[in-house]
Amino acid sequence: MADVLYTGPIPAERGGEPAMGGGRSETSALSGTGGGRGITTTNQNSQRPNACCFCWCCCCSCSCLTIRNEEERRKRRRRKRISQDTKMETIPNCEPCIKPSVEEVQLWSQSFDKLMRNPAGRNVFREFLRTEYSEENMLFWLACEDLKQEINKSSVEEKARVIYEDYISILSPKEVSLDARVREVINRKMQDPAPHTFDDAQLQIYTLMHRDSYPRFLSSNIYKSLVHGSSRTSSES
Repeated sequence: MADVLYTGPIPAERGGEPAMGGGRSETSALSGTGGGRGITTTNQNSQRPNACCFCWCCCCSCSCLTIRNEEERRKRRRRKRISQDTKMETIPNCEPCIKPSVEEVQLWSQSFDKLMRNPAGRNVFREFLRTEYSEENMLFWLACEDLKQEINKSSVEEKARVIYEDYISILSPKEVSLDARVREVINRKMQDPAPHTFDDAQLQIYTLMHRDSYPRFLSSNIYKSLVHGSSRTSSES
């Protein structure tokens, strides 16, 4: 039986998949004796460049963006697990306050400042934030207010450390949303914490609640039911 000479390309494996393209010629001689097979391969200097090298920067950027997006999704899932099944429930550790009057409740719709200056208003707004999984914004603001009343240095340092770990650290499920500039200021001030270490961050979160959450609060069932309930009670009395 005459030898069979195959001069076509032999697919080369790369990463478990056949490589595409040429750049290499292979000659395979199959011997008919003894069932043996010999393969003669000739490599040429020209090799196809790895396409991934050309898009490395793009791929790297896409990967970083994917990681950041996935981290945000994980944070939202953690917050949801922490806050789930809490809608319209009694909030633990509420601020002591008296039942607001009809006038007080109505004043909350006039300005965010009036809402935040009222302990009952803060409790109701915090209840609303809980339904949106953003209660940490109010908790952070309240913690900063408490820190500003502290005068003992060791207590200031301890409270500042707790605030940082609970609301500033990226490892915390209650991390608040702050920009890079404010975080840099906080990291610098944490070397020697003071009662006003978090002022910039507190203002940023206050502004966020004002612009983002407050308009939805005024349209929420929580606030509307409170307004209608107070009005009904006032008319009945």
